[in-house]
Amino acid sequence: MSFDDLLKELQDQRANPEEQASLGKLFNEAFMSQYSNCKTIQEFLEKGNFQAWSTEDMSLIPEELLNRHVARETKFADWPSMLEKAKSELAAGA
Repeated sequence: MSFDDLLKELQDQRANPEEQASLGKLFNEAFMSQYSNCKTIQEFLEKGNFQAWSTEDMSLIPEELLNRHVARETKFADWPSMLEKAKSELAAGA
């Protein structure tokens, strides 16, 4: 990662700390390790060549591309299934 990339990442996190936290909280390491080939949501997104730092950014990714990536890299068939499972586990305190 270049210095410019790192600087942008830090600026994005500072600009949206609650969004960054919620994305990391929703797709925490335990969830990602259990259901995907990645340890973190950022690793998952980088593997798909997606740049998203918040839940808002996630909504900007074309769903068809995200669905294919989810099907390849996780135990889910598509993005809505992955998102629902993450939400239900978070609500259950899993």
